Amino acid sequence: MHAQTPSDPAPRFSFPPLITVQQHILSEQRRFQGVSGEFSWLLSGITLATKLIEAKVRRAGLSDILGVQGDVNVQGEIQQKLDVYANDMLLHALSVRESVAVMASEENEHPILAGGSPNAKYIVVFDPLDGSSNIDVNVSVGTTFSILKRTGPLNQKATADEVLQAGSQQIAAGYVLYGSSTMLVYTAGNGVHGFTLDPAVGAYVLSHPNIRIPDSGPYYSMNEAHLEDTPPAYQRYVAGLRSGKYGRKYASRYIGSMVSDFHRTLLKGGVFLYPPNTERPEGKLRLLYEANPIAYIAEHAGGMASDGRQRILDIKPRSIHQRTSLVVGGPAEMQAFERIMAET
Repeated sequence: MHAQTPSDPAPRFSFPPLITVQQHILSEQRRFQGVSGEFSWLLSGITLATKLIEAKVRRAGLSDILGVQGDVNVQGEIQQKLDVYANDMLLHALSVRESVAVMASEENEHPILAGGSPNAKYIVVFDPLDGSSNIDVNVSVGTTFSILKRTGPLNQKATADEVLQAGSQQIAAGYVLYGSSTMLVYTAGNGVHGFTLDPAVGAYVLSHPNIRIPDSGPYYSMNEAHLEDTPPAYQRYVAGLRSGKYGRKYASRYIGSMVSDFHRTLLKGGVFLYPPNTERPEGKLRLLYEANPIAYIAEHAGGMASDGRQRILDIKPRSIHQRTSLVVGGPAEMQAFERIMAET
């Protein structure tokens, strides 16, 4: 007579799968062109730095981290204390990744040659804290980043000029939004995915897989205080958005923090505009640190991005701090914008 083997008891609870950003990268990287284990290790440096930044942002009103540092950065802007802290954290976390050859930050005048392996093949550019002037009034801010491959021989020392690549050469880009929750949104060319930081476990957990920007959305977003100083085509476009010329009357939503405004546009649809004006005829946003990663994400989510004359990702930068105008949004809004620009 054989003894009966009891079956395993059924689980008492059913949980949805929990996927962290590191697990997601490791499971997906085989499908990412040119991506290896070094790449996932590099991204872990970015996520670590953003967790440290998030912790400071959360305690901004309780610690001596608010206010200005007193220095002026290369952009001619007064640095906030959090700007400096965020920049230091990213530089520190990335400098110990042997796969990183060059780092370029909005806060530093020149690219920084990292002390990684002689065969380090990645370049990382970033804006450590976009919208930092809003931090004193508790408005959401963000970090943007872009990853490129070196263009020079791997067995030779990297040069600063290797940073000057068109946005179409990015192999990954993303942003972290420090808001009511902290979210990491990134793409490595195989869909756009969003991860929310779970403070209980200290991990970014997949919350928004395969984000697609709506074909048409209800909002347009821009600083309308400068509308009269923008080129006439932009004024006609905004008038059309307001009047219902493009199929609906759009509502205006503007936060004044680019990452926040784009994040809403990505999830809800519509268009975000940062046009040129008489004071800044070339535009204000930085091409490498802000416009390129946002445009790369938008395109991989089904949207479009333009400087008013051409696709953002086609622009070959002349300098690491080059500025640009930016219009980014869903297909319906961007096609209407392109028609207006073609008429001028």
